[in-house]
Amino acid sequence: MTTDSNRAWTRRTFLQTSVMVLALAVLPGLRPPRVAAAALPEGQLTFLNVWTDERLDVTYRNEAGEYDLDALDDINHILRCHATGEVSAIDVRVLEHVNLVQKKIGGDREIHIVSGYRSPEYNAKLVRAGRRAAKNSLHMQGQAIDIQIPGIHPKVIRQAALELGYGGIGYYPRSKFVHLDSGAFRYW
Repeated sequence: MTTDSNRAWTRRTFLQTSVMVLALAVLPGLRPPRVAAAALPEGQLTFLNVWTDERLDVTYRNEAGEYDLDALDDINHILRCHATGEVSAIDVRVLEHVNLVQKKIGGDREIHIVSGYRSPEYNAKLVRAGRRAAKNSLHMQGQAIDIQIPGIHPKVIRQAALELGYGGIGYYPRSKFVHLDSGAFRYW
Protein backbone atom coordinates (compact mmCIF):
# COMPACT_ATOMS: atom_id res chain seq x y z
CA MET A 1 0.00 0.00 0.00
CA THR A 2 2.15 2.90 1.20
CA THR A 3 5.91 3.01 1.31
CA ASP A 4 7.76 3.63 4.55
CA SER A 5 8.62 7.19 3.44
CA ASN A 6 4.96 7.89 2.56
CA ARG A 7 3.84 6.35 5.87
CA ALA A 8 6.29 8.53 7.85
CA TRP A 9 5.20 11.68 6.02
CA THR A 10 1.55 10.76 6.48
CA ARG A 11 1.99 10.19 10.22
CA ARG A 12 3.85 13.48 10.58
CA THR A 13 1.02 15.25 8.76
CA PHE A 14 -1.49 13.40 10.90
CA LEU A 15 0.18 14.66 14.05
CA GLN A 16 -0.03 18.21 12.70
CA THR A 17 -3.70 17.64 11.92
CA SER A 18 -4.22 16.28 15.44
CA VAL A 19 -3.02 19.59 16.84
CA MET A 20 -5.75 21.32 14.80
CA VAL A 21 -8.36 18.86 16.09
CA LEU A 22 -7.18 19.44 19.67
CA ALA A 23 -7.46 23.19 19.11
CA LEU A 24 -11.03 22.69 17.92
CA ALA A 25 -11.85 20.77 21.08
CA VAL A 26 -10.21 23.32 23.40
CA LEU A 27 -11.33 26.55 21.75
CA PRO A 28 -15.13 26.68 21.95
CA GLY A 29 -15.44 29.34 19.26
CA LEU A 30 -13.83 27.00 16.72
CA ARG A 31 -15.86 23.89 17.51
CA PRO A 32 -18.07 22.53 14.77
CA PRO A 33 -21.65 23.59 15.57
CA ARG A 34 -23.88 20.98 17.21
CA VAL A 35 -21.12 18.36 17.30
CA ALA A 36 -19.66 17.62 20.73
CA ALA A 37 -16.73 15.21 21.05
CA ALA A 38 -18.75 12.90 23.31
CA ALA A 39 -21.50 12.76 20.67
CA LEU A 40 -19.27 11.34 17.94
CA PRO A 41 -20.48 7.99 16.66
CA GLU A 42 -18.30 4.90 16.42
CA GLY A 43 -15.23 5.66 14.29
CA GLN A 44 -15.86 2.99 11.68
CA LEU A 45 -16.37 3.43 7.93
CA THR A 46 -16.51 1.24 4.85
CA PHE A 47 -15.23 2.70 1.58
CA LEU A 48 -15.21 1.75 -2.08
CA ASN A 49 -13.01 3.83 -4.36
CA VAL A 50 -15.06 3.96 -7.58
CA TRP A 51 -11.93 4.62 -9.69
CA THR A 52 -9.71 1.83 -8.38
CA ASP A 53 -12.40 -0.64 -7.22
CA GLU A 54 -10.57 -0.94 -3.86
CA ARG A 55 -12.52 -1.53 -0.67
CA LEU A 56 -11.65 -0.68 2.91
CA ASP A 57 -13.56 -1.51 6.08
CA VAL A 58 -11.78 0.40 8.83
CA THR A 59 -12.07 1.46 12.45
CA TYR A 60 -10.06 4.66 12.55
CA ARG A 61 -10.93 5.86 16.09
CA ASN A 62 -11.48 3.87 19.28
CA GLU A 63 -14.09 4.48 21.99
CA ALA A 64 -11.62 6.63 23.95
CA GLY A 65 -11.38 9.00 20.97
CA GLU A 66 -7.85 7.96 19.98
CA TYR A 67 -7.05 7.73 16.28
CA ASP A 68 -5.37 4.61 14.86
CA LEU A 69 -2.40 5.77 12.76
CA ASP A 70 -2.27 2.59 10.68
CA ALA A 71 -6.00 2.86 9.93
CA LEU A 72 -5.54 6.51 8.93
CA ASP A 73 -2.69 5.49 6.62
CA ASP A 74 -5.03 2.96 4.99
CA ILE A 75 -7.67 5.68 4.57
CA ASN A 76 -5.09 8.04 3.08
CA HIS A 77 -4.20 5.33 0.59
CA ILE A 78 -7.75 4.55 -0.56
CA LEU A 79 -8.55 8.26 -0.83
CA ARG A 80 -5.40 9.02 -2.85
CA CYS A 81 -5.53 10.97 -6.10
CA HIS A 82 -6.79 8.41 -8.60
CA ALA A 83 -5.19 10.26 -11.50
CA THR A 84 -1.62 10.45 -10.15
CA GLY A 85 -1.54 7.88 -7.34
CA GLU A 86 -0.28 10.60 -4.97
CA VAL A 87 -1.15 9.95 -1.32
CA SER A 88 -1.77 12.73 1.17
CA ALA A 89 -3.05 12.96 4.72
CA ILE A 90 -6.81 13.22 4.94
CA ASP A 91 -8.05 15.64 7.59
CA VAL A 92 -9.70 13.66 10.39
CA ARG A 93 -12.37 16.35 10.61
CA VAL A 94 -13.63 15.48 7.11
CA LEU A 95 -13.64 11.79 8.11
CA GLU A 96 -15.73 12.69 11.14
CA HIS A 97 -18.03 14.74 8.88
CA VAL A 98 -18.56 11.74 6.57
CA ASN A 99 -19.07 9.49 9.60
CA LEU A 100 -21.62 11.82 11.19
CA VAL A 101 -23.59 12.04 7.94
CA GLN A 102 -23.45 8.27 7.44
CA LYS A 103 -24.67 7.57 10.98
CA LYS A 104 -27.38 10.27 10.78
CA ILE A 105 -28.78 8.53 7.71
CA GLY A 106 -29.02 5.48 9.91
CA GLY A 107 -26.75 2.97 8.38
CA ASP A 108 -23.39 1.45 7.93
CA ARG A 109 -23.56 1.17 4.16
CA GLU A 110 -20.49 1.27 2.00
CA ILE A 111 -19.49 4.82 1.06
CA HIS A 112 -18.47 5.21 -2.56
CA ILE A 113 -15.61 7.65 -3.00
CA VAL A 114 -15.94 9.77 -6.14
CA SER A 115 -13.07 12.05 -5.15
CA GLY A 116 -10.83 12.23 -2.10
CA TYR A 117 -7.42 13.84 -2.21
CA ARG A 118 -6.57 15.56 -5.51
CA SER A 119 -3.03 16.38 -6.51
CA PRO A 120 -2.54 20.02 -7.53
CA GLU A 121 -1.73 18.85 -11.07
CA TYR A 122 -4.93 16.86 -11.41
CA ASN A 123 -7.03 19.63 -9.86
CA ALA A 124 -5.53 22.15 -12.32
CA LYS A 125 -6.38 19.78 -15.18
CA LEU A 126 -10.02 19.64 -13.98
CA VAL A 127 -10.16 23.45 -13.73
CA ARG A 128 -8.75 23.84 -17.26
CA ALA A 129 -11.30 21.34 -18.58
CA GLY A 130 -14.13 23.35 -16.98
CA ARG A 131 -15.14 20.47 -14.71
CA ARG A 132 -16.49 22.66 -11.87
CA ALA A 133 -13.41 22.10 -9.75
CA ALA A 134 -12.38 25.03 -7.56
CA LYS A 135 -8.95 26.46 -8.29
CA ASN A 136 -8.09 26.26 -4.57
CA SER A 137 -10.11 23.13 -3.85
CA LEU A 138 -10.03 21.69 -0.34
CA HIS A 139 -9.49 18.33 -2.03
CA MET A 140 -5.85 19.41 -2.53
CA GLN A 141 -5.45 19.76 1.26
CA GLY A 142 -7.13 16.44 2.02
CA GLN A 143 -10.07 18.32 3.52
CA ALA A 144 -12.84 17.26 1.11
CA ILE A 145 -14.48 14.03 -0.03
CA ASP A 146 -17.12 13.55 -2.72
CA ILE A 147 -19.36 10.60 -1.90
CA GLN A 148 -22.26 8.45 -2.99
CA ILE A 149 -24.04 5.90 -0.82
CA PRO A 150 -25.77 3.17 -2.84
CA GLY A 151 -29.47 3.02 -2.11
CA ILE A 152 -29.52 6.53 -0.62
CA HIS A 153 -30.51 9.42 -2.87
CA PRO A 154 -27.95 12.26 -2.84
CA LYS A 155 -30.72 14.64 -1.69
CA VAL A 156 -31.07 12.55 1.49
CA ILE A 157 -27.31 12.67 2.07
CA ARG A 158 -27.31 16.44 1.51
CA GLN A 159 -30.25 16.95 3.89
CA ALA A 160 -28.59 14.89 6.62
CA ALA A 161 -25.42 16.97 6.24
CA LEU A 162 -27.37 20.24 6.31
CA GLU A 163 -29.12 19.20 9.53
CA LEU A 164 -25.72 18.63 11.16
CA GLY A 165 -24.67 22.18 10.28
CA TYR A 166 -21.00 21.26 9.95
CA GLY A 167 -18.48 21.85 7.17
CA GLY A 168 -19.06 22.43 3.49
CA ILE A 169 -21.84 20.62 1.65
CA GLY A 170 -22.10 20.57 -2.11
CA TYR A 171 -24.87 18.82 -4.02
CA TYR A 172 -24.25 17.69 -7.59
CA PRO A 173 -27.51 16.14 -8.84
CA ARG A 174 -26.31 15.44 -12.40
CA SER A 175 -23.26 13.56 -11.17
CA LYS A 176 -25.25 12.06 -8.27
CA PHE A 177 -22.77 12.80 -5.50
CA VAL A 178 -22.41 15.01 -2.45
CA HIS A 179 -19.29 16.97 -1.54
CA LEU A 180 -18.40 17.10 2.18
CA ASP A 181 -15.50 19.11 3.57
CA SER A 182 -14.03 20.27 6.85
CA GLY A 183 -14.17 23.98 6.03
CA ALA A 184 -16.63 26.49 7.45
CA PHE A 185 -20.34 25.61 7.33
CA ARG A 186 -21.70 26.53 3.91
CA TYR A 187 -23.64 24.84 1.16
CA TRP A 188 -24.31 24.99 -2.55
